[in-house]
Amino acid sequence: MTHQLEQATLGGGCFWCVEAVYQNVRGVESVVSGYAGGKVPNPTYREVCSGLTGHAEVVQITFNPDIISFAEILEIFWRVHDPTTPNRQGADVGTQYRSIILTANDEQAAIARQSKADAEAARLWPTPIVTEITPLATFYPAEDYHQEYFNNNGRQPYCQMVVAPKVQKFKKEFANKLKEGVR
Repeated sequence: MTHQLEQATLGGGCFWCVEAVYQNVRGVESVVSGYAGGKVPNPTYREVCSGLTGHAEVVQITFNPDIISFAEILEIFWRVHDPTTPNRQGADVGTQYRSIILTANDEQAAIARQSKADAEAARLWPTPIVTEITPLATFYPAEDYHQEYFNNNGRQPYCQMVVAPKVQKFKKEFANKLKEGVR
């Protein structure tokens, strides 16, 4: 049985980090960095960084549910960012860096709530998970220079110090979910 592709929209701090992780996941067809969860239509990066638009930096992941489920996408999500720090990831501070799951439908919302409860019960983190779960209204793709950022700028200091360790952690913890040929 072949399913249509599905989408997951997740924010776990800087979208460059989240994008770089999910690009390596078997069953993921594409990952687009962008903005969601705010009130301003068609926001720019500068506007989102101001913290005044209400948007979070997110990625929209298009995946094949015959290969990876939404629940498995979330299993990775809980481990590749810190879902316990409101409006921050490491040195990145502001509402745009909040942990957020933007759901496409009631089924995704139920799966997200259960996944969050399971992550809490498993005590993946020493403090409570503060991840927001809310319906997706509109996703706005980020500017072109944000797409494939780590792949195109991997030698930059931020990529080396922040993005690369998250990608390596993912590869180590989820070796069974790597795309063929990814090391």
